[in-house]
Amino acid sequence: MGSARNLLFIMCDQLRWDYLSCFGHPTIRTPNIDALARRGVRFTNAYVQSASCGPSRMSYYTGRYVTSHRSFGNFVALPVDELTLGDYLRPHGIRVAVDGKTHVEPDPTALRQRGIDPASAAGQLLLEGGFEPFDRHDGVLADPHDEEARTNQYSNFLRQHGYVSENPWLDYANSALGAGGEVLSGWHLRYADLPARVEERHSETAYTTDRAIAFIAEQRDKPWCLHLSYIKPHWPYVAPSPYHQLYSARDVVPAVKSADELVAPHPLYASYLRHQASVTFSQNATRERVIPTYMGMITQIDDHLGRLFDSLEKSGRFDDTLVVFCSDHGDYLGDHHLGEKELWHDAAIKIPLIVYDPAAQAQASRGSTCDALVEAIDLVPTFLDALQVEGPVNRLEGRSLLPWIRGYNVPEWRDFIVSEFDYSFRTATRRELGRSVRECRTITLRDHKWKFIHCEGFRPLLFDLEADPQEFHDLAQEKALAPVIEHYSHELVSWLRARKTRTTVSDEFVDTWLEQSRFKGMKIGEW
Repeated sequence: MGSARNLLFIMCDQLRWDYLSCFGHPTIRTPNIDALARRGVRFTNAYVQSASCGPSRMSYYTGRYVTSHRSFGNFVALPVDELTLGDYLRPHGIRVAVDGKTHVEPDPTALRQRGIDPASAAGQLLLEGGFEPFDRHDGVLADPHDEEARTNQYSNFLRQHGYVSENPWLDYANSALGAGGEVLSGWHLRYADLPARVEERHSETAYTTDRAIAFIAEQRDKPWCLHLSYIKPHWPYVAPSPYHQLYSARDVVPAVKSADELVAPHPLYASYLRHQASVTFSQNATRERVIPTYMGMITQIDDHLGRLFDSLEKSGRFDDTLVVFCSDHGDYLGDHHLGEKELWHDAAIKIPLIVYDPAAQAQASRGSTCDALVEAIDLVPTFLDALQVEGPVNRLEGRSLLPWIRGYNVPEWRDFIVSEFDYSFRTATRRELGRSVRECRTITLRDHKWKFIHCEGFRPLLFDLEADPQEFHDLAQEKALAPVIEHYSHELVSWLRARKTRTTVSDEFVDTWLEQSRFKGMKIGEW
């Protein structure tokens, strides 16, 4: 069905859907991503399955909802019985690798219980979520003496170029220098307008792009899938020169927020309003210092994608490579009086999604937009469809986007998207609200008209997206809208009942099991 034989799966971390020129930002410069959109299809209603790195990415990699794959939070291992993109493609001779971040959490104990040596080739793939770790680096957030820090290739690269410290990722790539020569940690937002302590060519974004170009050049005629996963523009909000000063406070669009949101707020939302990131980002001084740097990091990614796209053009790889650009979730940046991510607003769960399909059938859709409600779980089925690899219908919960791209008939599509979040790791909020670890679940259902949020143990929330597209007014307690609440409550139950938990055998196996030879001659119940 197509000419794609390779996949380039590009993801940015914490990139909002509306911080690209082709998605409507008034001043940001992203000409190379815009050019990719002109080659492909820009999806205007794309959503992630969770507004948190780990569970969102596990849905991207498995094609399954968070409820189904069970990796409900950051640092929660994906169960070893879950299959990922690598498991589907590698048997077909396709090299599947990662360059950058995955947030896959290893579970060596589970491997040992199954008799799998974590150091073996099979064990390593399971520990890496099915991706060959060509150059995985998630940032050195932990103790720089631990195994992750010692094996981090980017940190070693920095040391080789003279940036020597226990944690050069933090001390150089994500910190600035004070007037007195002191190191100013990038964890402090007050230093966001200062340049990182590395030359731009040694920054995370430059390094990751260099490695992607090297990987693709290595492959020659072998089919491949590369997950190019940029750490930025995720915090620490630090950019190398000149990207730290490309934008100014004049480029900061007003925060999307209303005083009405603070009147009798929902208990969970009220708790998030008290988080440190929310308090800090509610101040204009913070936004005016941080957001220009956030924008600079995005333009830096765009510039380096220009280098990568040039190399694809020169090598002819645009002719046989499906290219996807997306992010794992958004960033509030002060919208709705919040910082960080995790809740249900579009600022957190809506993402930019661009798909370039080299197939001739996609010619008519180039440069177009698609307004259908699509989800992160749709990418694995799309990849398999493009490469003509059959996926297991008993596992995959997403749907291929190729019919939208190639103009085929789409008989029925989903009525709403679903995004889940588990806030049990937010210990202060959980204890403040008196919730047990197992009672911290939210599930968002969103269509073109309504957004309904189920909050375990609390009343739901409801927004009329036609009358209130900025999600300022929670209408869940209006008696006249009780039928709407009831409707979406039933839809939620139906959705939960439809999850694909029967994954150990295929539907075809169930359908034909009596026809298998080992059952011939059995006459159960005959007189």
